[in-house]
Amino acid sequence: MPTLCKPSIRVPEYVVTMEDTLEFAEKVHAGKPQLPLALRLIQNTGVKKRHIVQPIEEALLHPGFEERNRLYEAESKKRCPEVIEEALANAAVTVRDIDAIIYVSCTGFMMPSLTAWLINNMGFRYDTRQIPIAQLGCAAGGAAINRAQEFCTAHPESNVLIVSCELCSLCYQPGDDNIGALLSDGLFGDAVGAAVVRGSGGFGVALERNSSYLIPGTEEWISYAVRETGFHFQLDRRVPGTMEPLAPVLRELAAAHGWDVRNLDFYIIHAGGPRILDDLAKFLDVDRDMFRYSWATLTQYGNIASAVVLDALRRLFEDDEMTPGDTGVIAGFGPGITAEMAVGRWTVDTPADMERAQPDELTSSLH
Repeated sequence: MPTLCKPSIRVPEYVVTMEDTLEFAEKVHAGKPQLPLALRLIQNTGVKKRHIVQPIEEALLHPGFEERNRLYEAESKKRCPEVIEEALANAAVTVRDIDAIIYVSCTGFMMPSLTAWLINNMGFRYDTRQIPIAQLGCAAGGAAINRAQEFCTAHPESNVLIVSCELCSLCYQPGDDNIGALLSDGLFGDAVGAAVVRGSGGFGVALERNSSYLIPGTEEWISYAVRETGFHFQLDRRVPGTMEPLAPVLRELAAAHGWDVRNLDFYIIHAGGPRILDDLAKFLDVDRDMFRYSWATLTQYGNIASAVVLDALRRLFEDDEMTPGDTGVIAGFGPGITAEMAVGRWTVDTPADMERAQPDELTSSLH
């Protein structure tokens, strides 16, 4: 049974508080008629702080798409290796044990994908499969977990590395003043995450079943307009209402596995915003506190796109409350409107021949 091991997460050093966000919004968009509403919406996100790769003053001085994409490439190469090394150690594997790398990001563009650079610079085998996912936005974290499960099922004993690099601040567009753009500028943060799905052994979430669902006729509700200045995030006001049609899909996934979605032990849900979490708890008839890991990610890091589910999972591991057999669900939501969902149970199966790798052993495998 493929097992999702403990993720590793890093956030950049520059911090933007709620107070900073409101102050800069008032300066940059002073006099705009929609500003008062945008300020209220930003305050209602509950995001206390976010982390970004450069000072907010620089992020708001748009240098052009070319320079932003150059920065995306430089920062991803700078920040991903450390996160990957920790995720490998968490799973007790080395770079040579990895059979596929799934790289997810919607905030910059590289071709070849960063996967090629990682293979060349971190010591992964040259026959490692590369699976970049660029256009599922926030749903890509859930999609990566599902594709990793399927890969390990199709190729028994394989190990898959998931890497999420979301530098959302490189998509800020200070010239955009519609409500969706203003809200997104106060909601999204930067983060890099990684996790290993082991085909056998390990401890964490044993992935047992997954599914995808697209809400018909909603492909324009979350989107990018690609212009000279880069990616312009577009958010339809109807997006917060999408949990009502998605709740039955999650309920059916659990029921098909013989479980009642109301009575699981953990819920790892994409923290797209406070209403997303509140509505899904309501429509699933689940106590709001059961989404506490997702709420913590939203409060402390903001919406970090595909990395949200990895960070919420990290918090689940570090809470250390799970016992073998505990059941749960993982769900990511994004453009489409797309939902990527999985159910699994907590496992502590660690074979004797796959004991936790020692730090010096991991280090030597990288050179």
